[in-house]
Amino acid sequence: MGTQNTSVRPYAPSRNGGKNHPHRRTRGGVIHEHTRHTERFTVIGNHLVQHPELSGLAIGIGAHIQSLPTGSPVDIKTIAAKMREGTTRTAAAMRELEKHGYLRRTRERLPNGRIVTRTVFCNQPGRSGAEPPTAQPKPKPARPEPRRRALPAVPQPAWPAPDLVETAHAVLACLRLEDRRLLLSAAETEHLVPGVVAWLERDVSSEAVHHALTSDLPREPLYRPAALLAHRLADRLPAPPPFRAPRQHPLQNCDACDHAFRGPAPGRCGACRRTGPGTDHPPE
Repeated sequence: MGTQNTSVRPYAPSRNGGKNHPHRRTRGGVIHEHTRHTERFTVIGNHLVQHPELSGLAIGIGAHIQSLPTGSPVDIKTIAAKMREGTTRTAAAMRELEKHGYLRRTRERLPNGRIVTRTVFCNQPGRSGAEPPTAQPKPKPARPEPRRRALPAVPQPAWPAPDLVETAHAVLACLRLEDRRLLLSAAETEHLVPGVVAWLERDVSSEAVHHALTSDLPREPLYRPAALLAHRLADRLPAPPPFRAPRQHPLQNCDACDHAFRGPAPGRCGACRRTGPGTDHPPE
């Protein structure tokens, strides 16, 4: 038991007495076996493969693209086929790489008119010629288009007689002949027509309405001419005409039948004029 076999070669002594033996130094976790690469290798920074915000697929795609020679196709379909992933997940992972500055894609037009996508991969974002941002700025939300304010209300006629409505359309259509700034759209015209009719039914002539709408216009640009016209129709609306009782002719005695009738002058009544003298007829 205590005899030493001198024919067996002794073990080579450890350089540090076995203190760096992996099984003695750790109780768990990865154990590396390092072999020096002499060909077909790529240097990849830990900032990529250990990136705290990139998904595993994005890290894998980044490492794969970095290992490819210049000019290799890196479109979404090619990368998806290589990584055995769907195009949707692949596109999302490549957007992650763009967000963190590892990938830049631009569209360029060739001399023949064809549009191609140029892809640049940065192995150290922020240290290349064009420093990409660590995160893409959020696009500003599109400003909502301002709603067009409604036109001011216009006077409403007591009864829109068809002939007055037709005249009102003609009045508004002729305004642009006086001032080209008063060119109205169909919707603006329909809004203003009742206001013009309200003027016309107050015994105002179409010429007077035209003058009221076109006189003393401001010299500066009219951004809403229909609003100005609507304001004038309401603000300058004339007072209604005074009430006039229907005019009646005075009573006259018929020269033929002596019956009373109304007429501008003495003479025969209407019945006598139609039937001749001496004919019995009821009084008018």
